[in-house]
Amino acid sequence: MGRLFYVIGPSGAGKDTFIQAVRHKWPDSVLFAHRYITRSATAGGENHIELSEPEFLHRKKLGLFSVDWQAHQYYYGVGNEIDTWLEQGLDVVINGSREYLGQMQDKFGDRLFPVLMQVDEATLAKRLRQRGRETDTQINARLARARAYSLALPKQAVIIDNSGSIDASLQQFLDYYRTLYQSV
Repeated sequence: MGRLFYVIGPSGAGKDTFIQAVRHKWPDSVLFAHRYITRSATAGGENHIELSEPEFLHRKKLGLFSVDWQAHQYYYGVGNEIDTWLEQGLDVVINGSREYLGQMQDKFGDRLFPVLMQVDEATLAKRLRQRGRETDTQINARLARARAYSLALPKQAVIIDNSGSIDASLQQFLDYYRTLYQSV
C-alpha cells in the first residue's frame, strides 16, 4: 500500500514551492495529485484545475473526488485517482488543508503522512505580501490565524522548517523519506 504525503501549513509557508521542488528533484519516487479548486487558475501558486462552483458541486455529487473540503471561500478536491495509486503501492503527494487533517486520518489511517511546512512569522508575512493576492487586513488575519493554530499531529508526521532555503527543506524531507523506507 502506498503512502499519502499530505503537505499542510499556513498560506505563504511555501507548500507550492516545496511540492514543485520535490517534483523536480525526485520525479520517479512519488506521484503528484493536482487539485480541483474554484479559484482562478491565474491566481498564482500551484498548478490546479479551475472549476466553477456549479462544476465542482456536480463532480462532488457524482463521487469523483477522493477528498474535498472548503476553505477561504473556495472548494478544493482531489480526484479518485489517488485511491488507485495508493492501492497500487505508489506514494502520492497532495497539497492539503490543516483543518481537514482529522478527516484525512479517518479515511487513510496509517497510509497518511502529514508534512507540516512551518516558517517564522517575519518570513510568512513577507511571502504573503510578495504574492500580492490579499490586502494588508487579510494578511494580518492570516498571520493571526497561523499564530493561533494548534495541530495534533500523528507520530508519522514530519515538520519541515521552510524558513531558509528550499534545498534545506528538501534535505529535511529526504532524510524523513529515507527513514520511512529503512523502517519497512
